Amino acid sequence: MAPKIQIPENLKADLPPNKFGKILGATPIIMTVIATMLAGLASSEMTKAQYDRAMAAQLQSKAGDQWSYFQAKKLRSAVAHNTLDLLRAASDLAPLEPSSLPDADPATIAALTKDQVPEAVPARFDAEVQAALDALESSRPESEIAVALGRVKPAQLAESLVAAQATAQAFDNATRSINKASDKFDESLATGDRRVFRDFSAGRLRYTSTRYDAEARLNQAIASIYELQVRQNNYSAEKHHRRSAKFFYGMLAAQMAVIISTFAIAARQRNFLWSIAAAAGTAAVGFAAYVYLYV
Repeated sequence: MAPKIQIPENLKADLPPNKFGKILGATPIIMTVIATMLAGLASSEMTKAQYDRAMAAQLQSKAGDQWSYFQAKKLRSAVAHNTLDLLRAASDLAPLEPSSLPDADPATIAALTKDQVPEAVPARFDAEVQAALDALESSRPESEIAVALGRVKPAQLAESLVAAQATAQAFDNATRSINKASDKFDESLATGDRRVFRDFSAGRLRYTSTRYDAEARLNQAIASIYELQVRQNNYSAEKHHRRSAKFFYGMLAAQMAVIISTFAIAARQRNFLWSIAAAAGTAAVGFAAYVYLYV
């Protein structure tokens, strides 16, 4: 914060009684106001940078949760697939007959006898968002991801996240009844014909593996959107940090103008010193305007 400038009365009386004298007397005050304004802008940009960093950390935690779900479901899919391979190697499996599933709905019969799970339709994103996702998933250099992400607005990522989450929820809703029916038949068939139960177990393992693979892909899409949001907030934080530093430099230039213009009032060579102060103040204002508009 720039100090408040008080011009002594004896110096005010010594100022030239013309327009230049009025400008000379007002210069320290004007430069103090400018320095204070630039100090406020520097502090504001630093606060924004800290907020974006904190938001990026929160989003990274959410992305980590989705990657954990992705890994867990891929692992469960692999376990179900390996168990099915062991079952095939140990015994001869026959296709599960629909008659073995009394009172089952068509979706459950199709899932357990024909390995037909509800379709997990991936969410459709804007072209800019999809380009950024492609760059991220193909492990492009960070500079290329930044360029692709620079074309994406935060609102677009927020909408894409909602769409990805809605798709995952829709698939969960579509498979919920099948999961409940599978659990019911697992209990009822376990005490019956061993051949039927073996065929049912094979059908259930196929369905489970396929379902977890589909859920993992949906979780991957959500995690990738979160990863883009993390990067977007980090890029924004870096931008605000640069702007804060530049506004601080402008504040220093304005304070230098305050000091020089104060000396100009007390010195005999007022024109020369005031010109330096005016140049420093003009440079500070011009630099601050450039940072505000273009950095």
